[in-house]
Amino acid sequence: MIHQYKLGGLNIVLDVCSGAIHVVDEVAYDIIEKYESESRENIINELKEKYSSREDITEGDIEECYAQVTSLRDAGKLFAPDTFEPMAGKLKEKTAGVVKALCLHIAHTCNLNCSYCFASQGKYHGERAVMSFEVGKRALDFLIENSGTRRNLEVDFFGGEPLMNFEVVKQLVAYAREVEGKYNKNFRFTLTTNGVLIDDDVIDFANREMSNVVLSLDGRKEIHDEFRVDYAGNGSFDKIVPKFQKLVEARGGKEYYMRGTFTHRNPDFLEDIKVMLDLGFNELSMEPVVCAPGDPAELTESDMEIVKEQYEKLAMLMLEREREGRPFTFYHYMIDLTGGPCIYKRISGCGSGTEYMAVTPWGDLYPCHQFVGEEKYKLGDIYNGVTNKAAQCEFAECNVYSREECRDCWARLYCSGGCAANAFHATGSVKGIYKKGCELFKKRMECAIMLAIAKQLG
Repeated sequence: MIHQYKLGGLNIVLDVCSGAIHVVDEVAYDIIEKYESESRENIINELKEKYSSREDITEGDIEECYAQVTSLRDAGKLFAPDTFEPMAGKLKEKTAGVVKALCLHIAHTCNLNCSYCFASQGKYHGERAVMSFEVGKRALDFLIENSGTRRNLEVDFFGGEPLMNFEVVKQLVAYAREVEGKYNKNFRFTLTTNGVLIDDDVIDFANREMSNVVLSLDGRKEIHDEFRVDYAGNGSFDKIVPKFQKLVEARGGKEYYMRGTFTHRNPDFLEDIKVMLDLGFNELSMEPVVCAPGDPAELTESDMEIVKEQYEKLAMLMLEREREGRPFTFYHYMIDLTGGPCIYKRISGCGSGTEYMAVTPWGDLYPCHQFVGEEKYKLGDIYNGVTNKAAQCEFAECNVYSREECRDCWARLYCSGGCAANAFHATGSVKGIYKKGCELFKKRMECAIMLAIAKQLG
């Protein structure tokens, strides 16, 4: 399968199954487009006519270019066949029963009342609660017991707002550091916070113990304060930005992400990216809202076209600043054209429900944070392990070949079938397709590939 597109002044050809990416001239672009559907003679004659007014393109040039395309095909770098389906599921079979990461819902409560919150203001459609040290300790023990020979383990402190239970966060990190040597494990912690409760103690602790910190900021003050409000309806922008700036400055180059959400209110999210840059942040992520159909925040079809244009403009801004020596990172544009995940990972997709799980304040296990509260997908608990084998099997069977719509998609080896939670909330099935999400993902990938190529070309 071939995917061709033009962006940033480049003619880009992606050979899906070999992973080869080619930057070509107009003649080669046209030949590749017709190569499998027309004869050599017809293609050459058509291009002779198309370029008849171009003195710099002769019939010999066209014939030579056709021969080069054929050579690339013979080398397996164009029109490579898909031979991966027999591998689907092999990685999950190999790692069955091995858990490498937990999302600890340290607090099912929040001090903000964001209208678009998928977690129902941190309650996950249930009761407000915080995780006790005893439950968290058992969760870490569960992770150690079920991690097999894996040494590196990941734990996300999530909510709600985790800092509303900060003392337990500190206690759990201390416990993990105490036992990781005993079991030959290495814990990497991540904290996601809205910033309201950040103080010097939080900054010192996060910068010492957290491998990554995710900071929630929606960009422009008027946008942020429209959605991210407290229970009195007051915006939080002025309260949290100075705290974020202080934390990031003290972080000294360690990983962090400013994580924003864009909605129907701000499909022109590049303006929010620019505000974040002006505030001194350069590790950025802006995510499309996940909400129920018909929600006022939902992106409309007309919004989608604006968003796709914004992704293109963002890529060009990143290239411009790269050349000026002022680079910044955008999470969705991080791509390695020379390596990246192995083919097994690319086709098996997300490890939710198998190697990654979410833990509620009561110790219940769910496939990921976006499934918490969906009783059908409650996997078990940290005391008895996974008992809902049918649900876990459903997630284990998720791969790019279990979704019919993915089979003919050029981006399938980049998205690996997409997000099961988005699919479930959009279609009612973890093997469904969240069409708007797919559309935006493909645009992001086109931009990411173009940007990576342009950086290499200088």
